[in-house]
Amino acid sequence: MELRVLKYFLEAARLGNITKAAENLNVTQPTMSRQIKDLEWELGEKLFERTNYAIRLTAAGELLRERAEDILSMADKTLLDFKVLKEDEITGDISIACAESKNISFLASSINALKTAHPKIRYHLYAGDSERVLEKLDKGLFDFAVIVENVDLKKYNCLTVHAVDKWGLVMRRDAELSDLDFIEPKDLIDKPIMISRQALAADLPKWMGDDISRVNVVATLDLSFNGSVLAREGTGYLLTFEGLVDTSAESPLCFKPLKPELTTAMYVVWRRGQQFTKAAEIFLEEMRKVVDK
Repeated sequence: MELRVLKYFLEAARLGNITKAAENLNVTQPTMSRQIKDLEWELGEKLFERTNYAIRLTAAGELLRERAEDILSMADKTLLDFKVLKEDEITGDISIACAESKNISFLASSINALKTAHPKIRYHLYAGDSERVLEKLDKGLFDFAVIVENVDLKKYNCLTVHAVDKWGLVMRRDAELSDLDFIEPKDLIDKPIMISRQALAADLPKWMGDDISRVNVVATLDLSFNGSVLAREGTGYLLTFEGLVDTSAESPLCFKPLKPELTTAMYVVWRRGQQFTKAAEIFLEEMRKVVDK
């Protein structure tokens, strides 16, 4: 299985058309078609359903697309990591998967501290839930992950960020629950709730207890900003961390804390035995300084 052929496959999947994909990659259509057919033969699976006008991925094709994206990302990252070994000054790319939280300010402090001495280090932040993030961390696609859940210390090294995120409910100022000083589990029964998939599985059941079966989840989401737009339009109540949504006096939204208080800790994690580039080593040491203050 060649990287070149995986690139052909991904471009064809993206465009839904082999002819257009071949034009984009400057190869002939017969060459691309033959290479993809050879790939199907090698894998023993049909990757595309073909019609007169387009192609679409089969179930096997969907699986390969996910794997191919990771394989090509890892190949690109490896080439970049080896390229910087030849540089006289410290340079390179640092990939960080990052939870949505106001407490990631320690990352800004760490980056700012290195900007003058090492201006050629580039930082790339990615979003995603912990399950997907840790899967990519395990594959070596990320150097670090900033997550908001307990850490398996058998698999990962970690730094504990000395700040916690407090949960609460974001809603319109004219919403039914807006007159309350805090939100108790009974208040959410049968109310339309919007929440991240990760929190729905891990955090909300812990706080709601037996009442979890009576929660009306109208939407799950990855980004609190998107949830705030829906909340502003009256779609429901957004369960999220404090400080992620504008609830200032000028905003049509307000934030109400939970009672009993629900908090989530934050960790920076990386694989045990991970071989860092020089840039990543320096960044880790800077994060240690910032976090330990």
